[in-house]
Amino acid sequence: MDKTFNPNDAETRIYQAWEDSGAFKPKNDDKAEAFSIVIPPPNVTGRLHIGHALNNTLQDVLVRYKRMLGCSVLWQPGTDHAGIATQMVVERQLAQEGNISRRDMGREAFIKRVWEWKEESGGAIMQQLRRLGATCDWSRERFTLDEGLSKAVLKVFVELHQQGLIYRDKRLVNWDPHFQTAISDLEVENRETQGHFWHFAYPLADGSGELVVATTRPETVLGDSAVAVHPDDERYQHLIGKTIMLPIANVEIPIVADEHADPEQGTGCVKITPAHDFNDFEVGKRHDLPKVNILDREARLLNEDDGTGGLDRIPAEWRGLDRFEARKKLVAKMDELGLLRAVEDKVIQQPYGDRSGVVIEPWLTDQWYVNAGELAKEAIAAVEDGRTTFHPKTWEKTYFEWMRNIQPWCISRQLWWGHRVPAWYDEDGNVFVAESEAEAAEQARAKDGKDVPLSQDEDVLDTWFSSALWPFSTLGWPDDTPELVEKFYPTSVLITAFDIIFFWVARMMMQGLHFMKDADGKPQVPFKDVYIHALVRDEKGQKMSKSKGNVIDPLELIDEYGADAVRFTLAAQAGQGRDIRMSKERVEGYRNFGTKLWNAARFAEMNECVVPAGFDPKTVTQTVNKWILSEAAQAVEAINAGLEGYRFNDAAAAAYRFVWNVFCDWHLEFAKPLFNGEDEAAKAETRATTAFVLDQALKMLHPFMPFVTEELWSQTGTRDSHLIVADWPQLDGLQNVDATAEMDWLINLITDIRRLRAEMNIPAGAQLPLVAVGADAVTTERFARHEALIKRMARLSEVSTAEAVPPASAQTVLGTTTLALPLEGVIDFAAEKDRLSKEVAKLDGEISRLEKKLGNEKFVANAPVEVVAEQREKLEDYAGQKAKMAEALARLEGM
Repeated sequence: MDKTFNPNDAETRIYQAWEDSGAFKPKNDDKAEAFSIVIPPPNVTGRLHIGHALNNTLQDVLVRYKRMLGCSVLWQPGTDHAGIATQMVVERQLAQEGNISRRDMGREAFIKRVWEWKEESGGAIMQQLRRLGATCDWSRERFTLDEGLSKAVLKVFVELHQQGLIYRDKRLVNWDPHFQTAISDLEVENRETQGHFWHFAYPLADGSGELVVATTRPETVLGDSAVAVHPDDERYQHLIGKTIMLPIANVEIPIVADEHADPEQGTGCVKITPAHDFNDFEVGKRHDLPKVNILDREARLLNEDDGTGGLDRIPAEWRGLDRFEARKKLVAKMDELGLLRAVEDKVIQQPYGDRSGVVIEPWLTDQWYVNAGELAKEAIAAVEDGRTTFHPKTWEKTYFEWMRNIQPWCISRQLWWGHRVPAWYDEDGNVFVAESEAEAAEQARAKDGKDVPLSQDEDVLDTWFSSALWPFSTLGWPDDTPELVEKFYPTSVLITAFDIIFFWVARMMMQGLHFMKDADGKPQVPFKDVYIHALVRDEKGQKMSKSKGNVIDPLELIDEYGADAVRFTLAAQAGQGRDIRMSKERVEGYRNFGTKLWNAARFAEMNECVVPAGFDPKTVTQTVNKWILSEAAQAVEAINAGLEGYRFNDAAAAAYRFVWNVFCDWHLEFAKPLFNGEDEAAKAETRATTAFVLDQALKMLHPFMPFVTEELWSQTGTRDSHLIVADWPQLDGLQNVDATAEMDWLINLITDIRRLRAEMNIPAGAQLPLVAVGADAVTTERFARHEALIKRMARLSEVSTAEAVPPASAQTVLGTTTLALPLEGVIDFAAEKDRLSKEVAKLDGEISRLEKKLGNEKFVANAPVEVVAEQREKLEDYAGQKAKMAEALARLEGM
C-alpha cells in the first residue's frame, strides 16, 4: 500500500470506475425493496455552494446506505430552467458582447440563444456534484424544460383550468420594475433601510377638520381609495362614513372602519391604497374600494390611461416621472399646500429583487393564479394523518401555519424563458386553454363556428410550477411508466432546506396528491418523509455572506482536503434543528481521520491480517477479539438507528468513535502482543479478526467517506465487487457482554492512569509502580491476565495489590478498587502545588471576566447570538479545566 491516500489522484479515477460499473442505476430485482429520492433540482445556472454540499451529502449518505442494504435505489437527478436567473445570465452576456437586447432580437431568436447557452455552459453544477461523490443515476437526468416534463406541465395546467383551479385575475403581485415581471416571495429580499415616515393632513370634505396619516411611500398618496380608522376608536367614530378630499388628486374618498387600523400606532388613521399595498388590497376587498393604479410596468407615474382612473389623478407635468422623483415632487407639493405635518426618521424593511437589486413594487396586474387554498386541503390532511412526516417534527407547525393561511398562487411571469402559458386569445379577448394551438383553434371554432386568428399568451409559468411536479414528472408522468406505477412512486424521502418548505415542498404535496392516485383511487403523497436540514454557518456561527467575506467554497475545500473530509464534516454536524458551524480546521480534522484509517489499514497489512476463507467471527476465543466484534456490532446498530431516524450526526459519531477510538486506538494496541506472540492459534485468530473488522469499518464508513474506503477496499483483499455495492454489515449475534465488560474495565483502567499522570505532571518516561487497593477476586484475575498490556500501555514498572494506599500516592477509583501511584521522588510536590495554584488562579480570572460579561444584560441583548454562544462555550471550557486542576491540587494537598 502507498504511505498516504491522495484524493486529487484517486477521486476522479474511483468515481469513473463506479459510474462505468453501473453502480448508480437501480438494481434490476423485483424482490428488492425500492428506495427513491429526487434531487432538489439546482438552477441550471448554479454553482455548488456549501448548502448544496450539505444537502447532497446527506442524500448520498442515505443512497449509499440503502444500496448496500440491498435496496433497488433510484436517486433521480436533474436541473431547473430557472427562468429569471437564466434569462438574466444570457441578457448580460449579450450586453457584454455588444449585441442587441432581447427585445430587439425578438422572442424566438432570444430563446434559441438561451438554449445554445444551456447546451454549452448550463448544468456545470452536475459535474461539481460528481466531485462531491454524489451517486445519482445520471442516465436518467432531467431538465424542467425537456420534452417529457413540458408535456406534464401542459397537462397539469389544462386539467387544473378545466377544474376551475387555475384562473386569470387582477391582483397585487411583487413586481420587479427592472425585469418587468412578477416574482415570488422567495425572490424578494427584505433589507433594513434608513427611511422616513411622512405625516400628511387630509382635509375633511365638509371643511370641518382634517385627518393625519403617515406613510413611507408618499408617491402612493395619488392612489388612495380611503382612510381607515379602527371601529372601536372613539376619536373617530363620528367620522366613519364621511369623506375626505384627497390632496393634489382632488377626489373625495371615504373614511371606513376597519381593524387593520391600529389605534396605538401614530394617529390611528391609515391611508388605504388597494392597488399598491398587500394589506390595503385586503382592506379594499372588504369595503369594495376601487383599485386605483398610478404606476406603469417600469414603476413610473402613468402616462397612459390603464382604465383604473389613476391617470386622471396625476398632474400632467408629473406623468412619466420615476417613482422616487415623483416622491420628491409630492412631498414638496404637500409642504407647499401646508399639509406636511412632520417627517420622521425611521428604519424600515424595504423589499428588493434578489437578482435585479431594485426596490420591488406591489403592483396590480392581470396574472394567472392557482386556487392554492383548495389544493392545500388534502396536503394538510396528509401530514395530519401521518402519510407524510417531517423530520424534525417541529417543522410541521410551520407547514400547517402557512398552508392554513395560503393565498392564491400567482403562476405567471412576464419573461420569455420558461413554459409558455398554454392559453390563446381571439380578437375579442376570449381565452382558450389547451395543450396545443391546434386544440385551442378547435375550441375557438366550436365557439364561433369558423376559424379565427389566435394569439398565444406572452407569459411563461413560474419555475415552481414545473418543479412542483418533479417527483412524478421525472418518472415519466403522464405516461404510466413502470418506474412510476410499479416501483419508485411515492418516493421514500425528500431532503431539503427549510427556506423552500412553502415554495417547493408544499406545492409538490398539493400537486402530487391531486394528480397521483393509488390502485384504489386514493390520493398519493409524493414522499413519505421530509427531512429538513439546517443552515451551514461559519465557524463563529454567523450566516455566510459575500459582504462579510466569510463564504466557504466547498470546491476549494475538496481541492485542499478531499471530498471525504468535506462530506464527513457536514454529516457529523447535521443534528436535527441545529445549524452547522463550518471551518477549515474541522475539515482538516476529519481529513486526519481518513489518514488514521489509512494508517490502520497499512498496519494491518504489515501484520499480514487477511480474512481466511470460511472465517466465522462467532467462533473466536480470544477476549480481545470477542470484544472488538461486539463493539463492531454495536456500532452498526447505532449507525442503522441514526440513518433510519435521519440523525446523520449520531450515525457519523458512532462510525467515528468505533473506527478511531475503539478500533485504531485500542484494538490495534491490544492486538500487537498477539501479533508478535508465540501462540500461533491466537495470532491467526487475531489477524483474521482484525482484517474482518477492518472490512466492517470500511463498510460502515463508506456512506460518509466513499473514496478512501473504496480505495482501501481494493487494496486490502481480493474482492469480487466494488465496495459501493458490497453488503452492509450484518453482525447480529456478535454482541458479547462479558468480553465488553472486561475490555471496558481494561480501557478505563489505562485511561484513568494516563489521566492521573497528565494531571500530576508526571514525566512521560517515568515508569511507576501501580498499587491496587481493595481489588476483589475478579479484578485481581483481570490484573493478572492483562498485566503485560497494562504495564506497556500505562507506562508502569509493576502492578501489585495491597490492603492500604502507600504514602505520597496519587489516587483514583475504578469501581470498588483504589488505584494508587506512589510519587515520592518522582515529582517536586511544592513546585507542582505552586504550578497548579497559579493555573487555578489564572482560570478563576478568566471565569470571573466571562461571568461578568455574560451577566451584563446589555451585552447579552445586543451582541450577535453567535458571539454570546461562543462566550458561554468558553466559560464552560474554563470551568471544566479548573475542576480538573482543582482535583489534582486536592490530591497533592492530601499527600
